[in-house]
Amino acid sequence: MKMTYKLIACYVCCCMTAAFTSCSNFLDEQVPQATLTQDEVKNPEYIDNVLISAYAGLVSIEDMNSSFSLWNYDTRSDDAYVGGSDFSDGEPFHILEKSTGVMTKDWPYNDIWNRFYRYLSRISLSLDILADADQANATIQQRTAEMKFLRAYGHFQLKRLFKKIPFVNKPNMQEDDYNNLSNTEYTNDEGWQQIINDLEDAYAVLPTTQPEKGRPTKAACAAFLAKVYLYKAYRQDDANSNQVTSVNEDDLKKVLEYTSASIYNGYALESDLHNNFRPEEQYENGKESLWAIQYSRNDGTTWGNLNFSYRLIVPCIPKVHDAGCDFYKPSINLVNAYRTTADGLPVFDNAPAADYTVGSAQTVDPRLFVTVGVPGTPYMFNPNFMVSQTNTWSRSGGKYGYFVSLKQNVDPALTDSYLFVCDNQWASSMNRVVLRYADVLLMRAEALAQLGQTTEAIALVNQVRGRAAAMATNSIVSNYPNKYGVHYAIGKYSGSYSKEQTLQIVKTERRLELAMESERFFDLVRWGDVATVLNRFYSTESEKMNFLDGSLFTANKNEYLPVPFEQIAASNGHYTQNCGQW
Repeated sequence: MKMTYKLIACYVCCCMTAAFTSCSNFLDEQVPQATLTQDEVKNPEYIDNVLISAYAGLVSIEDMNSSFSLWNYDTRSDDAYVGGSDFSDGEPFHILEKSTGVMTKDWPYNDIWNRFYRYLSRISLSLDILADADQANATIQQRTAEMKFLRAYGHFQLKRLFKKIPFVNKPNMQEDDYNNLSNTEYTNDEGWQQIINDLEDAYAVLPTTQPEKGRPTKAACAAFLAKVYLYKAYRQDDANSNQVTSVNEDDLKKVLEYTSASIYNGYALESDLHNNFRPEEQYENGKESLWAIQYSRNDGTTWGNLNFSYRLIVPCIPKVHDAGCDFYKPSINLVNAYRTTADGLPVFDNAPAADYTVGSAQTVDPRLFVTVGVPGTPYMFNPNFMVSQTNTWSRSGGKYGYFVSLKQNVDPALTDSYLFVCDNQWASSMNRVVLRYADVLLMRAEALAQLGQTTEAIALVNQVRGRAAAMATNSIVSNYPNKYGVHYAIGKYSGSYSKEQTLQIVKTERRLELAMESERFFDLVRWGDVATVLNRFYSTESEKMNFLDGSLFTANKNEYLPVPFEQIAASNGHYTQNCGQW
């Protein structure tokens, strides 16, 4: 049974609906449509009527400009350009992708900050209500674990964005508690630990399976724990710097603990990467999906609880949707990253001079065509919509190129079944997979590589590459060589590699496997590679995409967003700005 997050008309109000004075519009104001008595609220029979509001926040609080997937902020990476019609369309994001001229008053930062804290306020309310219920009841214990998992998700995304954040993690907080919150109560390392504490509490209680898809399981929690421990391992605890000063072995060992194969019984890689990004019921919540945000259609609401957070990513589709907003455009650099050598390995520094184009003799990894719509191939694998290097496929007239993102989009042939035109823009019922099994394998490979266990790390990378290799003959894109003149070559790594070589292999594989899933920029920051990689990207890419002229990534500043001016001003002096002389 899929959990639709449809809001039940019994949202319970309490003192939590008072606004944070240190965060403007911090809490989401709700109008009660019905009431429950205090005793009924505490009854396990009714408790889900309250908690569903927290789950619903994953869908109803975010929007296309502040997607909880953070795709808007992955445009800072070398994987994607912002896109749109021109440089004034979503201007703060264009400024952000160049890493220059970013201002603390730019509206997107305060918007995403407020939306995540509105979401966290619902969870705090739910946890306070759960705390007054029968703690010996198994349902109450499990729902408390679920709320802690959701709270960890909100804090994790905020911390990746802003680094210095206030944690809303204490019971029964009153107005004075909110007014006195500090965003430096914890060091960077201690901040990650607060998220881990919630997840470890949840892991001890969550079941191995859930009857309703969308509720986290023990395996989902383990994957999330592994991810947070991996972030924590790369220490950035100098208050005046964002540099990685060390990599902690104890944290890496925790990554291995929570990626142990014994935890993930029943989970595996899909035979085709594309299966993770399909809206049809037979593909949603598949064997690779550990936890996904659930969207729905035909649920009695006007548009259903559709995914509106990706609607800006829909391109212009001739004779179908000429008004596509065409944001989150895959970069030339990303497309070139899928080129392979004769033995099927990434080209690394031995790249051919020419950029990849369909019809060339260059060989590529099949995952390219599941990730990027390349001119000369079908949009969303439908030959009725062939992507071309013409302005009919580019809202900007080619300023941001002609590549389009595929993982967030749906075949136009599924309009009115899984894809819907809402207010002249498209939205879909396709789930957003937050944690998938391929990520677990690659996180484990990274931890092993850092610990010097290179053979084991390479074996896991080869497992992911094995799926990619099989896609050459059995996938949605397996007919591309015959139909569109592309050439596949993808092989596995053999032989022995040093620790440094193995880490580079793992990092490259993460990029190829998880591209356009909003991980790349945050990976680069976590590794301490971001300034080097992006300034090299600006130098080479600006020769082809002149809107990147003048771009410069400033280390110890641009790794994180500034704490929004509005929040600093309203914090009664309790908030501290990130380093970088904002």
